[in-house]
Amino acid sequence: MINVIAILTCKPGQRETVLAAFRANMPAVHAEKGCIEYTPVIDTPNMGKIQTPLGPDAFMVIEKWATPADLAAHAAAPHMAAYAAKVKELLAGRVIHVLSGV
Repeated sequence: MINVIAILTCKPGQRETVLAAFRANMPAVHAEKGCIEYTPVIDTPNMGKIQTPLGPDAFMVIEKWATPADLAAHAAAPHMAAYAAKVKELLAGRVIHVLSGV
């Protein structure tokens, strides 16, 4: 299994707009071969010192894919290109970690 943690930082005040586009794209991603999980998450409020917050303009995507080939196909999917084009000007940054279990 391949695990992906993607951190998307939106331009100030744009997180909800980006999340709306993300959520609209989720059914297409969930239908992809090998998609086990594809979930956006935000900070849980009031967690104190144990938390390193993402902040009000960021969200994280937790993904699980059956194989590296499934993840590669996801990255090349037309609906992902359309989503990327839709939110490109609304993002300030993006960091993607592709991980394997040990």
